Amino acid sequence: MILAAASSSVPPGYGPILFIILVAIAMAIVIVLLSHVPMKWRRHGRIKDSTYEAGMEPIGDARGRFNVRFYLVAMLFLLFDVELIFMYPWALVFFKSAAPGETAGGGLRTFLFVEMAIFIAILLVGYIYAWRKGIFRYD
Repeated sequence: MILAAASSSVPPGYGPILFIILVAIAMAIVIVLLSHVPMKWRRHGRIKDSTYEAGMEPIGDARGRFNVRFYLVAMLFLLFDVELIFMYPWALVFFKSAAPGETAGGGLRTFLFVEMAIFIAILLVGYIYAWRKGIFRYD
C-alpha cells in the first residue's frame, strides 16, 4: 500500500481533487459534443432563422447607442461593489482581533477602525463627487 502511494505521480491526499478535475473535463467535453448533435436535426427556414422566432419583424438597429452616463454608472457600481467586497475580510479581522473577555479592544482594533473610517471617507468623497457631476441624472 505504501509502495503504491509512493510510486504514483500524484501526491497522497490529492487523488480526490484529481478525480474531480478529470470528471469536470470529461463533462465539459461531453456537453460540447452533445450540444452539436441536435444542431443537425434542427429545421431551417426564413421564419425560424429570423431574429425573433415568433414571426415579428425586428424594429430598428440592434446596435443602438447608449448614453455615456450608463457606462459611468456601471463603472461606479463595479467600483463600489469591489470596495464592499474588501470590507468583509476587514470585518472578520476586526471582530476576531479582540482577545476573549476584552471589552475595550486593543491597539489593533483602534488601528483597524481608523483605517476603515478613512477608507469609507474616501469612498464617500468619490460618491459625492459623482453625484455633483450629475452622473446619476438621466434627463
